[in-house]
Amino acid sequence: MADINLTQAEAEALIAMEKQRTTEDRSDFPMGGDSLVLSLQSPDKREQFLLDLSRGRIDLKKVKMQKRGRQVVVLVRLDLGGAPHRNPDGEEIATPHLHVYREGYGDKWAVPVPADRFGDTSDAWTMLEDFMRFCNITQPPYIERGLFT
Repeated sequence: MADINLTQAEAEALIAMEKQRTTEDRSDFPMGGDSLVLSLQSPDKREQFLLDLSRGRIDLKKVKMQKRGRQVVVLVRLDLGGAPHRNPDGEEIATPHLHVYREGYGDKWAVPVPADRFGDTSDAWTMLEDFMRFCNITQPPYIERGLFT
């Protein structure tokens, strides 16, 4: 990916900014090995964002949800299932965990999922809804819940 550095203030402003869907199209929540990229924008249409969803091929509990700004900068990423994450300081963070942009490190730091912001971490659909709220997606894209979501 391109190396675009944001200040912490810029990243926090983009994370907090209201986001809306750009289309009325409907998409299916990814199944095993699938991924989905959905466009979002600020209400004034000056900032564009992408919501990425992907699912593990073998382990359906492995799900990645991320919101990008400026096309390539990962602002927030939620990892469900899979291996723990090792932060740059050596601390290991179990899954599920949340990556939030940190100036100078991008998305290389993870924290445990905040219990006050996220509900049932074993339910991918609930986590998607909580993730979209966390990212201030006020008009979410239309995503159809699948059988294994």
